[in-house]
Amino acid sequence: MEYIKEVFAQYDRQYIRVYQAYNPVIAKEAVALQTFGENFNLNRMTWIKPSFLWMMYRSNWGTKKNQECILAVDVYIEKFDDLLRKAVLTSPDSTIYKGSTQWEKAFEDTTVYCQWDPDRNVNSNSINRAAIQIGLKGTTLKELLTDGIYRIEDLTPLVKKWNVQRKQGKLNSKNLPIEKIYPIKNNEIRRRLDM
Repeated sequence: MEYIKEVFAQYDRQYIRVYQAYNPVIAKEAVALQTFGENFNLNRMTWIKPSFLWMMYRSNWGTKKNQECILAVDVYIEKFDDLLRKAVLTSPDSTIYKGSTQWEKAFEDTTVYCQWDPDRNVNSNSINRAAIQIGLKGTTLKELLTDGIYRIEDLTPLVKKWNVQRKQGKLNSKNLPIEKIYPIKNNEIRRRLDM
């Protein structure tokens, strides 16, 4: 199946919303500080996901161990665009990189990674578009935590409610976050991220 590769997200002129799932200790601290605190491991890669339903699929609606709390992290648009400019695909695409050494060098030199996975519907079935995941580490991750976050919101109570409704067949998808195509006009970014 050929997947539509666009960034679908909830955004406005100021920020774009991405999702992460954590254990209660990390999540509670992040909401209190409005950034990630000492319980967050800065030495690991962290992945941000603009697709709410992909996050639900990944965390099984907040029921997987250490993914019980769903956070909405609003990232400043300029910072998100900067992440896309630095991103390198997690696997070499022969149409983008001429020979694997070019990809290996780009992959080694970056602190931002991009991966496309089949996006999901409310029942976790794959749909005909891809969901982007952006992996961050090192200096880029530190910069995001220092000056890239507009707001962190705990969606866990809502997710629990929606999951109950979903299991009962009563979830109205109009209540879920509304995501639309995020405009990426830079052709170089589009080419590099295989869009």
